[in-house]
Amino acid sequence: MMMNSTMQMMQMHAKDMAMQDVDMAMLQDCIEACSACEQACTMCASCMMGDEAGGAMHMEMCMNTADACNTMMRMMMRPAGMHVESMMAMLSATIMQTNACAEECMKHADMHEDCKMCAEVCRQCAVACQKVMDAMRSMMPMS
Repeated sequence: MMMNSTMQMMQMHAKDMAMQDVDMAMLQDCIEACSACEQACTMCASCMMGDEAGGAMHMEMCMNTADACNTMMRMMMRPAGMHVESMMAMLSATIMQTNACAEECMKHADMHEDCKMCAEVCRQCAVACQKVMDAMRSMMPMS
C-alpha cells in the first residue's frame, strides 16, 4: 500500500512533534475524517439553501462544522506547532460540533439524503477525533 504524501511529511517531522508517540496512521485517519466531514458539511449546507423548514439553522450548523473540521485538520498537519493542551481542546470542540451537526442533520434526513450522509460522516469524524484525543490523554503525565 502506498503511503500518501501527507503521512510521509508528518513522519519526516515526527521528531519535532509534541505528539511523536501518537500513531501516525491514526492521525492520518483523523485528518482524512476531518476532510471528509468538511466536504460533506459544505455540500449539505449548499443543499439546504432556500429550504424554508429549518434550513437556516441547519445550514449554519453545517458551515460551522466545516470550519471546525478544516481548522482541526490544519492543526494536525502542523507538527512543529502542536501543543498538547490546545490540541486536546480543539479535538474536544470538534467532537462536540460534529456530534451537534449530526443531530441537526438527522432532523432533516427523511427529506434530504445529503443530510443523512452528512450526519454519518460527522459521526465518523467525531470517532476519529476521539481516538486521537484518547491517545493524547494516555501520553499526558498524571497530575
